[in-house]
Amino acid sequence: MLQQILHDMYIDPELLAELSDVQKHILFYKMREEQLRRWREREAWEALAQAEGLRPPKVKRAVSDKHIQWLLGADGEVWVWIMGEGPGDKPYEEISEELIAERARLQAQREAEELWRQKEAEITKKFRDALANEKARILAEKWKVEMEDRKAAKVLEERIREEFKRKEEEERKRGEEQIRLQEEQRAKELYWTLKQAQLQSGTSEHEEREWEEQLRRSKAADEERSRGAQRARDEYRRHSLRAIQKGTVAGLSSMFQELGQSHEQEARLYHHLPGPGPPPPLAIPVSRTWERPLRPVSREVIVRWFKEEQLPRRAGFERNTKSIAPWFHGIISREDAEDLLENMTEGAFLVRVSEKIWGYTLSYRLQKGFKHFLVDASGDFYSFLGVDPNRHATLTDLIDFHKEEIITVSGGELLQEPCGQRDSPPDYHLLFE
Repeated sequence: MLQQILHDMYIDPELLAELSDVQKHILFYKMREEQLRRWREREAWEALAQAEGLRPPKVKRAVSDKHIQWLLGADGEVWVWIMGEGPGDKPYEEISEELIAERARLQAQREAEELWRQKEAEITKKFRDALANEKARILAEKWKVEMEDRKAAKVLEERIREEFKRKEEEERKRGEEQIRLQEEQRAKELYWTLKQAQLQSGTSEHEEREWEEQLRRSKAADEERSRGAQRARDEYRRHSLRAIQKGTVAGLSSMFQELGQSHEQEARLYHHLPGPGPPPPLAIPVSRTWERPLRPVSREVIVRWFKEEQLPRRAGFERNTKSIAPWFHGIISREDAEDLLENMTEGAFLVRVSEKIWGYTLSYRLQKGFKHFLVDASGDFYSFLGVDPNRHATLTDLIDFHKEEIITVSGGELLQEPCGQRDSPPDYHLLFE
């Protein structure tokens, strides 16, 4: 679903209304990244075409023998123009404002570049050290396993290397965005500082106090943004490492299945603990026998999609049973979901089939109000649209994971009490007929 939005560079207004504020911010950031990627690709193509002679190079103008001549006024003297006094000229105050703003912008840009160099070095060092530690752990462990497990250990090492590389790239992008926002804020602060210095001779004591208060609030807001960004990075890293430990990163479970490894061997690689246990659910690739539209167009199409693609993946069932999960609901509206959750405590939740995307909506009860998170199921995994970097093999995996791990840092949502059915027959009966 996300790839389709980035390809079209368009999102349906009804689908946009279903997203939370966090999901909207992340989606717009990804769309901006896609615009920059396309622009750089076009520029590279233009340069290549010119280098290969597909386009003629730009011809420099030859040196001309033209000369200049002073413009004379009515009195025969050289015509003189005084800035700000001619017709259509900008007032001196406006020109001064523009010069101050440009100076502030350039200084903020230089400061932002220095900040980014420091942050880039910090990010590079952090992920290099983390990768070295992880590699040392795997190298120490692989000598303890049997000969047939060593190939799997090598594959696991490469997969973790790729995972760390991807996370490093994502954190770099977030760091660039944070520096850009700080640069804009710093430009505004410097502008007002220079403006204040210019006008300080005529500034009253009351205006001076207002300026100091504004500067204090600006610094406090900047510090709060920095702390929020740090908390978000720490929480993202905690989520990702937690997902690797639990085996919920997309592809890890299927990797062991392709290699013919048993669950006991997989447990030794991840937890170093022997002993039998039930195998984790694996992502089951679905071979569709029907042509799925780009987005849901009717309830009949949604029901068919569920039966064709989701039932083989046991969506809506409890783990390792034939019972439907108590939190699962059919195609119900946002208003119906909130009505079901109205009299429940904070942490109550339900999962309903979405009418906006190929997937689901998780409705969550807050202390005051509700939240709704879209769950993308258009591929071979389940993940929150734009919120959670983790990919889960089954819908039950996603729910169980967030019974222990919060969904967002800002909201701290933890799934606690499932909201069951209220009417008979249940609202999902059409899906299982």
